[in-house]
Amino acid sequence: MNDQAKLIQEIKQLMVENLMLQTTAEEIGNEQSLFGPGSLGLVSVDALQLEVDLDHRYGLKIPNPEAARATLRCASTMAQAVAAHLDGSKTQRQASERE
Repeated sequence: MNDQAKLIQEIKQLMVENLMLQTTAEEIGNEQSLFGPGSLGLVSVDALQLEVDLDHRYGLKIPNPEAARATLRCASTMAQAVAAHLDGSKTQRQASERE
């Protein structure tokens, strides 16, 4: 399993545990919409919980509602945002260490 797939699985498990979903992480599709018609059925309170969980676990801060809509679209988009954040943090740390 590659890093992206592992991160997607972690995020799905985080959703199942923290949002008390009546489904398993394996039953959630990587690209399955989380909100709206034909989705997993999450609501705005769930979005807030996901933002808190992503910040707490990965240090990802979502700056505004537009970014939240894009980031929280599905498990895959959350994993992409987390990976970009972690890569940026790693690069920033390495630059600081060289100084």
